[in-house]
Amino acid sequence: MRPSPLRADVKPVSLIERKLLHLGLKDPQDFVVHLPIRYEDETRIVPIVSLRAGQTAQVEGQVVRSEVQFRPRRQLFALIEDGTGELALRWLNFYPSQHKQLAVGKRVRVRGDVRAGFSGCEMVHPKVTTAGGDLPNALTPVYPTTNGLMQSTLRRAIDQALNEADLSDTLPPEICARYELVPFAQAIRVLHHPPPDVSYSDLIEHGHPAWRRIKFDELLAQQLSLAAARAARLKQRAHPLAGNGGLVAALLRQLPFALTAAQERVVAEIRHDLSQSFPMHRLLQGDVGSGKTVVAALAAAQAIASGSQVAIMAPTEILAEQHFQKLAAWLEPLGVEIVWLTGSINAKARRQVAEAMASGQAQLIIGTQALIQDKVVFAHLDLVVLDEQHRFGVGQRLQLSRKGEAGSDALIPHQLSMSATPIPRTLAMTFFADLDVSVIDELPPGRSPVLTKLVADTRRDEVMSRVVDEIRLGRQAYWVCPLVEESEVLQLQTAVDTHARLVQALPDLRVGLVHGRLKSADKACVMQDFRDGRIDVLVATTVIEVGVDIPNASLMVIEHAERFGLAQLHQLRGRIGRGTVQSVCVLMYQAPLSQIARQRLRAMYETADGFEIARRDLEQRGPGEFLGVRQSGLELLRFASLETDARIVLQAQDAAREMRADFPAQAQAHLARWMRGKQDFLRT
Repeated sequence: MRPSPLRADVKPVSLIERKLLHLGLKDPQDFVVHLPIRYEDETRIVPIVSLRAGQTAQVEGQVVRSEVQFRPRRQLFALIEDGTGELALRWLNFYPSQHKQLAVGKRVRVRGDVRAGFSGCEMVHPKVTTAGGDLPNALTPVYPTTNGLMQSTLRRAIDQALNEADLSDTLPPEICARYELVPFAQAIRVLHHPPPDVSYSDLIEHGHPAWRRIKFDELLAQQLSLAAARAARLKQRAHPLAGNGGLVAALLRQLPFALTAAQERVVAEIRHDLSQSFPMHRLLQGDVGSGKTVVAALAAAQAIASGSQVAIMAPTEILAEQHFQKLAAWLEPLGVEIVWLTGSINAKARRQVAEAMASGQAQLIIGTQALIQDKVVFAHLDLVVLDEQHRFGVGQRLQLSRKGEAGSDALIPHQLSMSATPIPRTLAMTFFADLDVSVIDELPPGRSPVLTKLVADTRRDEVMSRVVDEIRLGRQAYWVCPLVEESEVLQLQTAVDTHARLVQALPDLRVGLVHGRLKSADKACVMQDFRDGRIDVLVATTVIEVGVDIPNASLMVIEHAERFGLAQLHQLRGRIGRGTVQSVCVLMYQAPLSQIARQRLRAMYETADGFEIARRDLEQRGPGEFLGVRQSGLELLRFASLETDARIVLQAQDAAREMRADFPAQAQAHLARWMRGKQDFLRT
């Protein structure tokens, strides 16, 4: 079939335009806030004799030697001198035109990073231009770019946008004066074209007043967006789920334990939210083992007693199955119809579950991402619970909620998000301003703190002896490995290999194996054997990271602990310490350790406080990766820093309230300049 001809009114997109679009640069306003990541000082020439390794510098000199060398590998080598000294230049990848540019006798201007060579200073892959041209009188901006898009092209496009775009201020003069903010147009022009007297360090370290204005604007736009999301939610309609109290009371009577004061407080907060005619949007935070599942069960009971369906979505099949088993044991004796749906159940079972969900017979549905498939239909879904919500993709968090929005009344389900990764205060202020947050800040009685030990892998035999001792006392142990199969790159101990070695080294013990590549039925069988005490030592990957609850397991060995993230280590450690005996987590590492790995292991050794762990984790990873949204391709904060700009966050919150109340038109203009389609992303 012949391709259809281009419409006459459609302008073909050039290669450069496609690359600019890849950076999110389409309209002049996009280019205006595409700010430099650093600056190059091309305003002066320094003598070669003054160069020191580690600095970035610009020199001029005459080429006295230029050749292609073949040892130790093919490279272009040149030597220049300026009367004060000589400087070696090297290119490991080069074009013939570069060789011509460096012909002996030519005078060139060279800029690059200086390093120590075999016979003095050298530069590798420096920037080379013809000597003698006028020097710029200001710092040269360097912008975020993409492969194949030159800085010179980007600079021209940004300069054109600066002439075309509306740079009028979106902030009222009162707010600018109160927070001592420079005008927007002035800030933008200073950052794109710094005048000669601007401090280089202030620009690089984002300490200049122009940067402060930009950070304020970015945080203000975010706070305006979150406030708008909250206001919009309060205008939405949801089924009030007051319940009659009977099912909730019956569940409380049946539980084999009493709720902690923190759990009772959180249950009351959720009970109040569910009884409202607008959708609940609450984040339930609780450290590992604090008892979030029973809080979710009580919320589900209140909704079911109101005649509604409840869906609980978990990130792994093991966790979904554990929720199913625990909630079934609590609620099925009370007459609640519970089903579970994962990708691995057979076609016949899937049809039966689908029919029960669509008819309303199934009151509580527990599953994995299988719940958000197009063919899955609910009769009247009014409460959605997301467990470990940060482990779902941005879109997945919305899809399940939309399953309850079908129908002419367009009612929105209530939503409860649960997380065992506590959200640090600055992060909560910045990204969760539209959420109500509940915190379970105490552990159930009888829990003893887990003792954490750091052990080099050269002491493996001692660790194995400790495992044997623990099993002889009638207890069980986990042995966690980072990979399933051998990796030639990482050369790490693997679950399969470790299982084989432990079976050989500990012939008197029953050693099991579970990992993500096992069939679901096999995985469930192994976990059940471990629960029932038919397995002494369970070798596992991180499939047991969340939700697994074996009170008799009192020892965990984490192989190559330096390869795990801080939040992951904290979650894994939370799988033990669920009984009354002292539990021990052994972090076995391989030396030498990187600085980040050392920081992670030190944090695990020093504290078991989930909020402190989360604070340190945020420092190391940044908000995007911490919240599980890095894969979205959108940056949460481009200019502001949660570590250093908490004061600006508070100011932006106050300014957002004032602008929404007194300056709504300017608030909308500010959102249009800064958010540009990111509002929905933030609300997830």
